[in-house]
Amino acid sequence: TEQAVAVAGGIIGGIILFFLLGLTAYLLWKKFCHLFSYEKLINPVKTTNANATFQDQANSEIQLKSTSRCRSVPFIIPPTLHGRDWIHLTNEEQVQEDSDPYMTPQSGPRSSFHSLAGAYVVGTINPDLYKFPEDKSETDFPDGNIGRLWFSIEYEQESERLLVSLIKVRKLQPPADSCSPFVKIYLLPDERSYLQSKTKRKTLNPQFDENFVFQVSSKMLLQRTLKFLVYCVDKQKKHHLLGQVIFPLKNEALTEDNKLVIWRDLEKENLEPPSEHGDIQFSLSYNDYLGRLTVVVLRARGLKLQEESPAVGVYVKVSLMNHNKFIKSKKTAALLGTPNPVYNETFSFKADQTELDTASLSLSVLQTNKGEKTLLLGRVVVGPFMYTRGKELEHWNEMISKPKELVKRWHALCHSM
Repeated sequence: TEQAVAVAGGIIGGIILFFLLGLTAYLLWKKFCHLFSYEKLINPVKTTNANATFQDQANSEIQLKSTSRCRSVPFIIPPTLHGRDWIHLTNEEQVQEDSDPYMTPQSGPRSSFHSLAGAYVVGTINPDLYKFPEDKSETDFPDGNIGRLWFSIEYEQESERLLVSLIKVRKLQPPADSCSPFVKIYLLPDERSYLQSKTKRKTLNPQFDENFVFQVSSKMLLQRTLKFLVYCVDKQKKHHLLGQVIFPLKNEALTEDNKLVIWRDLEKENLEPPSEHGDIQFSLSYNDYLGRLTVVVLRARGLKLQEESPAVGVYVKVSLMNHNKFIKSKKTAALLGTPNPVYNETFSFKADQTELDTASLSLSVLQTNKGEKTLLLGRVVVGPFMYTRGKELEHWNEMISKPKELVKRWHALCHSM
């Protein structure tokens, strides 16, 4: 019995020993295979024709970079992405050939990624493509420019306050060499009160960075217009008006989270007294390719409002005529009764180029009253020689001679229909 137990124990021990030896051998084999595959990955194989092609391309890329002002940034593909086809980003390079996916070039642009196993350059990134567009508002000034003004606006709903920040003015054209500019800010239609900036001594490019506050309800906000008057003070302490900016608020979405930074070119103020029934300013443009006549109603001044009845609103009606036949009409928004309304509204009409000798535009300024019919405050007609003379004819002819360009002018209103 003891002998049988000893034999059985020996057999079991031999089996266990054989199993342990087999397990050890398996683990050693697995480790050997892992080391073998790792060494194969990091060791480069012999170069092929594709290497030579890549080397030529890399050399040409280096030459291009040496002649260009902006240095390119190498774009590196890590080893984990090998085995795919890549199209190089430069025009001179071609699609990589389907050769050994683990191939590593002998030479090429160096980078911080070059130490990665099998990493290689597939193209370059042009940093100029990721730059912000250049702000040309400081440098691009048209001919005849008399200055440019920058400001920002923001509206606080709870406190009903309009916040205006006067930032700067550039390229002023003063009547004298010495100029000390300042700015008056109005919130039209109120022209009796204004806010004024500090005076900047002896500069044509004043930097203001001043904040102003106007109290205005949200219901009235979109009917208000900001007006900036830029003055300069000469050596004799006389004030000279250099230009103005008119900015209607109705076209802007004003919120506390939306602070708008805006620039506008200065324009000369019409210092002539208004005509008997007032004046209206508008722009005309004709696109001969599209056959489209565009009218921009800008503003009116010196209107003779009917004071005997409370004014509800003043608006402009623009009508296109042909041979004194009505074609189409469009209206601006009605602004609360003011003798100097600002509209800045654009209207377009279809008009064939062959019709320009027989077509005309009528602009009528109308006032609406409670419980009464609409009252005509004034009217002006622009068109060809068949209908008009003087400034109205000149405006029409200048529009035709300058296609696709806005031609802006003031016109006196008359009261005849």
